[in-house]
Amino acid sequence: MGSPRVESFPGRPGAGLLLVAVLLAGEAVAQPPAARTIYCCDVGGQPVCGDILPAACYGRAYRELNPSGVVRRTVPAPLTADELSRRAELERQRRADEAERQRQQRLDQALLETYRSLDDLDRRRDRELRDVERTLDELREREAALVERQRALIQDATRTDKSDVAASLERDIRTLDSEIIAQRGVLEAKTRERAAVLERFAEDRRRYLELTAEDGGMPPSR
Repeated sequence: MGSPRVESFPGRPGAGLLLVAVLLAGEAVAQPPAARTIYCCDVGGQPVCGDILPAACYGRAYRELNPSGVVRRTVPAPLTADELSRRAELERQRRADEAERQRQQRLDQALLETYRSLDDLDRRRDRELRDVERTLDELREREAALVERQRALIQDATRTDKSDVAASLERDIRTLDSEIIAQRGVLEAKTRERAAVLERFAEDRRRYLELTAEDGGMPPSR
């Protein structure tokens, strides 16, 4: 028996399905059911079927039927270029989200291993702040000493009548200007460092409270 091919019948709705049923019934008698697969898709509301995938079904969703007309498998239509692009973008975002989740998990684990308790965190914050404050005090004292030294030189320069002495004092005053500017730059950097320490420990404390609350208020065992 030859292989049947069934095309749609635009002028007779349902005629294609009827013919498919007749052909399938005949083929079911002639051949074992497991040896036959019929491929069908819908074109313009009408079925197009064949024992090989009809050309009209290329690029469309189609069904694979057994000789009894039962759908074995439904194959979706190929994705369009836009759909492929969206799927790729979703996959990139999923991977980025997963990488961020793993990164946060590592940070959380390190945080819990660093501090034995909330009191331990607060003590370390206070100790680090004391070190920064001590350095800030030393920098402020150094700046004040430079400013005082410059003021004294300016007073000396206003009291002398000797041009060579005045010129020497002027050079020293300019040198002190540079030192004072540099010292203030260091002081500003250390002040920013203090703010960063406060911000870091505040964030660590917030996250530590969240994590220990999730674990029933207990830090991990060591």
